[in-house]
Order: sequence, then C-alpha cells, then structure tokens
Amino acid sequence: MPRRLPPLSVLLAIGLACLLLVWLALGDIEGFRDTAPASDEAAGPAPTRVEVTERQAQTHAPRLVLQGQLEAHREVELRARQAGRVEALPVALGERVRQGETLLALAREELPARLEQAEAELALARAELAGAEELRRRELISNPDYLRLKSGVSQALAEVAALRRQLDDTRPEAPFDGVLDRLDVELGDLVQVGEAWGRLVDDSRLTALAAAPQRDALSLSPGLPVEIQLLDGTRLPGELSHVASRAEESTRSFPVEATLANPEGRRLAGASATLVIRLPERRVHRLSPALLELDGDGRLAVKHLDDDDRVHLTPVELVSADAETARVAGLPERVRLITLGGGFVEAGERVEAVPAETVSPQAGTDASGDVP
Repeated sequence: MPRRLPPLSVLLAIGLACLLLVWLALGDIEGFRDTAPASDEAAGPAPTRVEVTERQAQTHAPRLVLQGQLEAHREVELRARQAGRVEALPVALGERVRQGETLLALAREELPARLEQAEAELALARAELAGAEELRRRELISNPDYLRLKSGVSQALAEVAALRRQLDDTRPEAPFDGVLDRLDVELGDLVQVGEAWGRLVDDSRLTALAAAPQRDALSLSPGLPVEIQLLDGTRLPGELSHVASRAEESTRSFPVEATLANPEGRRLAGASATLVIRLPERRVHRLSPALLELDGDGRLAVKHLDDDDRVHLTPVELVSADAETARVAGLPERVRLITLGGGFVEAGERVEAVPAETVSPQAGTDASGDVP
C-alpha cells in the first residue's frame, strides 16, 4: 500500500519554522561581531543652527538732547555808589545804550565846591613840600618835619581822588552795551549807597544752560556744535562753551553752557529751550534692541560668530537707541551677527551658520526674543 504525504498546511508550517531558525542563527552571529555597526549616534549630536547676518559698521553722529533755558550773555544789577537825589533820567526803560553812556544823574550838591577846596589844599601842600626840599638840602629842617609835609601831600592827593570819584558816581555809566531792562527810580527820588535802582542786560548773545547726565558728560567738550530749539519751533545755531568739572550734589549731573548769537535782539532771556548737542562721529552697528543681552559682568553684549562659526559674546557700548533700532560701538568693523537662535547657544560653542535670507519666513522667534 503506497505511503501518503502529509497535508499541505503541515508542510508550510515546517518550512516557516526552518526559516525562523535560520534568521535567529544569523542574528546571533551579527551580535558577536568584533566591531560595532555604524550608526548616526556614534557621530555625536549635530551643531545648533543659528541665523546669521553680516553687518558692516557705519559712521554715526550721535546727538544728546537736553532741556534747559536761555539767559542773557551778561547782566548787572545797577546799585548806587553815591547817595543823592535823582536829578535826571537820561535813559528810558527798555532803551539800548552803549558802553560809557550815562544812565542816571544824581544831584552833586556841594561836591564841586569840596573838590575845589581839596585841590587848593593839595596845591598848598605841594608848595610847602617844595620849600622843604630846599631846606633839607641845606639841612635846615628836621627829617620828621619833612616827612610830615610829604604825608600832607599824600593825604591831599587821596582827598582829591575820593571827591573826583564821588562826582563820577553821581553820573553812573553803562559798563557794556545793553538794554536798560529795569528802572526802579523816578525824578526826585533819594537813593542811598548800595541801593539797587536798575538792571542792565546784554542780550546781543545768549547763554543756554542745561545739565548733562553722568554717562554722557565724558563725551562732551567745548566747541561741539549745538542746535537750540525754542518753543515756537525756531532753531538757532550755537556752540558748547563750558562743561563743568564737578557734578551737582543734588542731581549728580554736570552743568553745561552753550553760547549763541542774538543779532536781532529777540526777547529770549529766561525762556525755555532744548539743546541738541552733536557729539563726535563714531563707527557703530545698527541692530534690533532684542539682540542685546547681559554678559557675566552685567554689561551689554552682542552674540556673533567668528570665521570658524564659533560664538562670541562681545561687550558693547550703547550709543543711541529707540523702540526699533539700537546703535552700538565695540564690535568688529565687519561682524557676522546672530539674529536668530542666539538664546540656545553659549560663547565658545561651535554652531551651524545659516544665512538670514535662506531661513524660512515661518521661523518665528527663539527663547531669547531674537527676531529675524
């Protein structure tokens, strides 16, 4: 009787079992190889990608804006040096005068007669001294008597000089060109020595006064150009003339002064003004304020790359800034600025630099707030 073959399903099961045994055997051999198979993990993590933009330094003339006020170039309080009655007012209030012009006339009373008497006494003293000189050569007068006569001449000279000065003080003159800005006396008034009777103002030039913060005072020096802006929009050119060497104790700011011409004689003394000081030109980089951060010493710094794609954190000086743009000094002339991804890398780390124009518009911002 012929022998019957196993069913087909049994044959398939046996074949699958054989294949499984062969696959397991090959897997064990692979596990016992002397060298590990190549894998992506053996190469280490990939460098962080950052967006980079090349920037060239630009020349920038920073401006310092200060709030202040205008004062007359010179002004003086006019005070009486001689007591007397106001005899005449040769200059009206608000009138412009020249240096040496008489501003006020006081009654001279007995001063001319006293001066004439003093001059006569001086002449007598000089005549007596001249006679004593002859007697002294002949040794007919003692030395004390001679010195007494000489002293009398000096005393007479002093008296004449004092009376002449008093006469001059009855006609006070303008010490400089200006405007009689205040007049406090009338005809017939009696003024005393030291009493203020007017004020003379020289407004042919003006002085703008302001205070500079400590961080800006070091960049200021006399001679810098200044633009004076008035409340009505007028702009006047000027020049920085003084920077204080010591800060005010109350504000810790440094007083500054600028001078400007006022040829038209406009009434500006005492008015408020804005001083726009043009500081010396500097080489700066323009960047987003979001790219500024603090280094380990608390200084403002910016991250950028060197030629080997390594990160550098360089301290910078903030020259000027607004809501959209910051201008900083201290970076290399040409710099590869990290504009995206700077918050994920540290100084000294090597990164993969991607030019900004190749970054997808959907890149967004990183953890540091940097923007493309």
